[in-house]
Formats: sequence, structure tokens, C-alpha cells
Amino acid sequence: MVALDDDARPDEGSGDLVLWILVWSELAAFGLLLSGFLIMSFLHPDSFSLAKLHLDGRLASLNTLVLITSGWLAAEAARARTEKLGRFALIGASLLGFAFLGIKFVEYQAEWRFLGDATLQPFFELYFLITGFHLAHVAFLALIMLLIARKPEQTNVTLVTTIWHVIDIVWLVIFPIVYLG
Repeated sequence: MVALDDDARPDEGSGDLVLWILVWSELAAFGLLLSGFLIMSFLHPDSFSLAKLHLDGRLASLNTLVLITSGWLAAEAARARTEKLGRFALIGASLLGFAFLGIKFVEYQAEWRFLGDATLQPFFELYFLITGFHLAHVAFLALIMLLIARKPEQTNVTLVTTIWHVIDIVWLVIFPIVYLG
């Protein structure tokens, strides 16, 4: 056992374990939700196929482009050489995250009514659970990016942009399974 001096500081990579636990827990949670969706779509193929006809693939595609662009800005924030560029990229990524929310709410307005249809209800319950859980992550992380943009320390920027990319990747899996599959 090694004794640490009072002046000893943990190395800069000490937060990596917490970050990777967070990343893998997010992937596991979404993986379970999407597995449930796939199982239900296998058990109820007709109602799931019918329900997918009521989704707006154009809005979902637009949201995919919004998140990809936001992810690019998040990557730019993580590798920015100046605080000003990092701040600008974080704010841009955050604003696009909020644009994603707005587009999703427009999409939800047209879909909410299908929860009352007994044939479509299993699909739409899972749809709102999965996309709503994703939406909550986008909203939270967009807000955190705005807060970090006030004083963008590299450790915080790396943390939030890494999680942002995970949530982007999750959407890139949700999109084909829910909208195209």
C-alpha cells in the first residue's frame, strides 16, 4: 500500500473510469429498451408495421441531420485550441440539441393521438418511452453544454461531449430500428 502525500493529486485520467461507467450504463439502458422494442415488433409484426406508417420519417431524418451536425460541433469543442472557439462550438451544439427537441415535439403532436388506439398502442408506448428517454438526455445535455460554455474547462468539455456522442450514436440506432425497420 502506498501512502499519498497531502500534496499528491490524482492524475488527470482519474475521471475516465466514471466516464466509461456512465457511457456503458447509457448504452445498456438503451440497448434493453431497443431489445424490448425488437422483441415486441417480432411478436406483433402487423400492428408495428401499421403503426410505423403513422411516423413522420422526414422529421426524423431532419432530426438525424441536426444531431449529426450537433455532434460535429461537439467534437470541434473538444478539440478547440482557444476558449472562444470551444465556447462557440458548445453553444452551437447545444442550440442544435434544442432544435432537435423542437422538431421532436412537432412530431409528437401528430403521434400522441395513437396511444388510444388498441392496435397501435403497444408500438406507441414503446416509441414514446424510447424516444422520450432519448429526448430527456438531449435536453439535459444541451443544458449542461450551455452551462459548461460559460467556462469551458477541458475535463468538463470532454465529459459532456463524450456523452453527447453516445446519445448521438443511440439515435443513429433508434432511427433505423423505429422508423425504417
